[in-house]
Amino acid sequence: MPRDKTLSHEKVKAAIREEFLEKGYEGASVRSIGARAGMSSAGLYRHYPDKAAMFDAVLEPLIKSIEGWLEHHKQKSLERMDGQLSGDILGETLFDLIKDVILPRREEFKLLISCSAGSRYENYINDFVLQNQKDMMLTFERLRGEGYKVRDITEEELHILLSAYLTACFEPIIHGHDDEEVLRQLDTIRDFFLPGWQKNMGFT
Repeated sequence: MPRDKTLSHEKVKAAIREEFLEKGYEGASVRSIGARAGMSSAGLYRHYPDKAAMFDAVLEPLIKSIEGWLEHHKQKSLERMDGQLSGDILGETLFDLIKDVILPRREEFKLLISCSAGSRYENYINDFVLQNQKDMMLTFERLRGEGYKVRDITEEELHILLSAYLTACFEPIIHGHDDEEVLRQLDTIRDFFLPGWQKNMGFT
């Protein structure tokens, strides 16, 4: 019977994921991945040209899902700002991103956050913070124009706040808590951070 190429491909991807989770990007080897998948390095190279491409293949679905969610979220936020502004301008939040996108791909997220040193993704979180920092500064400027008493916050201060916020939100996943516990802890984090964000944005 002909080999099931779909099953073979999934076996290879599982081997890649396991290797990177165990050893990180820098410590992983093509030979070891091949052994996990039950094939030679040469056979593995017929699937992927190099180790970087293997890492990309595992992370790409997560990255695309995050980018898609963020773009949708940005558009919805702009729509809210065109209407009656209130404390719920934050609307969908990072908590929704975690629940809807990250938790279903938690192993890939651990790779992105904890195992990507040496890869092109090693600065992903810092880049994520910088993009959100840019978007929020523009939001603050627009809110001031609408008469809201937005706090005069510097980009450096906002960078510190966003970094702390993201770290807090991602810690429950990094520490391996189950979904129920992650969501419970996110509720606690939300209760802690949300009043501060609303105050900085002039809603309280």
